[in-house]
Amino acid sequence: MNPETLVLSPEAREAALYARLTALGIPWTTYEHAPVFTVDEAKALRGLVPGTHTKNLFLKNRDGLWLICAREELSIDLNAFAKRLGMQRFSFGSPELLAETLGIVPGAVCAFALMNDRAGRVRAIFDEGMLRHDPVAFHPMRNDRTTAISAADLLKFARDTGHEPLIMALPERAI
Repeated sequence: MNPETLVLSPEAREAALYARLTALGIPWTTYEHAPVFTVDEAKALRGLVPGTHTKNLFLKNRDGLWLICAREELSIDLNAFAKRLGMQRFSFGSPELLAETLGIVPGAVCAFALMNDRAGRVRAIFDEGMLRHDPVAFHPMRNDRTTAISAADLLKFARDTGHEPLIMALPERAI
């Protein structure tokens, strides 16, 4: 199965997001930039795109599917996190599973993709430190733009999609 065939075009995904934000009365600002596929590539945008920049991890384990959204500089200890939750260790979800559940492709993983998980298969986990900052910045389901909204509006958006995010301090990996 080709994950590219399971998702809408980047333009259609972005338009659907903005329609949803508008319907919820959530203001946003979007910045266009060259495509970025990793946090390291996105760091080149600092100063051009205001806000708290994020990293978003699509994970799986025996207990289900997970979307972790955190500050980009946070080095998350996924093994310690799984133990804290009393679960099996995490692994990264495949591109096919990402497309099937969140309707996006690798490089475009973001909290906004929760709107595509109509079956409620993915559990959202938000870094509490990320939510202490305004605005928070995510790809608008495509990796050549960044969209910033307030932390309170991010929670409003997630809840409107039927996802009550687990908000917690994520364990950091020792460097």
